[in-house]
Amino acid sequence: MALVKGNILLELVRGTLGDQLTIYERNGQIIMAKKRGPSKKKPTTKQLEARYKMKVAAAYAKQILDDPELKAYYKSKTGPGQNAYNMAIKDAYKSPEVQNIRFEDTTVVVTAKDEFRVAAVEVLVFDAAGTAIERGNAVLGRNGVDWYYKAASLPAGGMVKVSVVDLPGNETIREVKLE
Repeated sequence: MALVKGNILLELVRGTLGDQLTIYERNGQIIMAKKRGPSKKKPTTKQLEARYKMKVAAAYAKQILDDPELKAYYKSKTGPGQNAYNMAIKDAYKSPEVQNIRFEDTTVVVTAKDEFRVAAVEVLVFDAAGTAIERGNAVLGRNGVDWYYKAASLPAGGMVKVSVVDLPGNETIREVKLE
């Protein structure tokens, strides 16, 4: 590895030359190094999971490019140097977040957040014995963050299970015991 200082020829060059040399910039310094080859170590479980997650995200991103509505939506979220494909991968890589579940009488209010958009919130109500007594989709409130589900009843000792899904289909499930 060599640090390059004051070389006009290499000021603007970045990338790999042949199969031998890589030139890149880190922390404002130009670095020339031997080209790295593939790792000889076996990938860890975490690395394999990350690779799989990225493969699924890339497949989703390719699929949305065929849908003009979704492509336009992701395109609207881009910044400089980004495109709809990049944004779709970013969305598919992260699951939505359930920030809060609260109760107003028999209404279940779910505060859900996703970097892009929460597509649906489903609420299941269980009795004290663990039997599902009610299931339905919540409705998005005016603030764009809270989802409302009007339950017939919220039995004491029971449980409410909330499922939040984003556009790529990532799901986050959270359960709350009723007192």
